Amino acid sequence: MEDEISFDGVTLTGVSNDENGDVGAETVFHFEQTGERLYAQYAGGEIVDGHLVGTFDGTHWDIRYTQINTAHETATGHSVGVVERLEDGRIRVEDEWEWESKPGTGESVHEEVVE
Repeated sequence: MEDEISFDGVTLTGVSNDENGDVGAETVFHFEQTGERLYAQYAGGEIVDGHLVGTFDGTHWDIRYTQINTAHETATGHSVGVVERLEDGRIRVEDEWEWESKPGTGESVHEEVVE
């Protein structure tokens, strides 16, 4: 089915984020997907190294992430996002996140980078 979305081999970058978030336009996520399981490694901007793991049901993701920033602070959090395909075929995620290791919540948008 050509409308089916898969994150396997997909690269996303941050398009927008609330001020409490660390992900920005320089943050690049490299995804793998096996069945409904998602994995990604990410870095860039304020983030030196980050990893996420979660599930994707075809329209929504539910993920947990852990990361270290340029100030050598570690952080963890949880997010749920609505996943859609843009008219140009790229993947877009509108994400609602919350830190688990410190106070703060927000919304962010990520879009696929086509190389």
